[in-house]
Amino acid sequence: MDNRLLDSIRFPIGQFQPILPMTHEDRNKVISQIPEISHRLRGVTQELSPIQLDTSYRLEGWTIRQIIHHLADNDMNAYLRFKRVLTEDEPMANTYREDLWAGLHDYQQTPTEDSLALLELLHRRFYILLRGMESVDFQRKLRTEVLGSITLDIALQRFVWHNRHHLAQIESVIDKYN
Repeated sequence: MDNRLLDSIRFPIGQFQPILPMTHEDRNKVISQIPEISHRLRGVTQELSPIQLDTSYRLEGWTIRQIIHHLADNDMNAYLRFKRVLTEDEPMANTYREDLWAGLHDYQQTPTEDSLALLELLHRRFYILLRGMESVDFQRKLRTEVLGSITLDIALQRFVWHNRHHLAQIESVIDKYN
């Protein structure tokens, strides 16, 4: 398969492109997307059968079920990273083997409803945290193995992009088979 075609399947909304510099209005637009993410995810997945939930969005890709559970795991990590950055001086972000986590038995045995409910509550908490932050807080930094040192402005944009990216993958497989 052609790399461009594979990239268009893997990244249906395109690669991450940050807004630089980020204005207060830009930041508010990004933050305002967070409450809608879990609502939209629930809306597109609530009527799916177990067979549909176990459909991959691409050859050798994760299933819809795995993506939903991955989003819950990832967003818990992101929320905790933000809290650490707000309370520590440029902490190192914890990494995890998301590919291996997706293969653990809880991804198959936990109802997707659990992860959807978790995402709704977590996004509500995250939204409250973000709305209470000052502009200067978004300039605080964390270190990552892959990206190096990044600001919370960049981390926020990556968080929303990541959710929209996986939501688009789910929507693409649903569109493909409906």
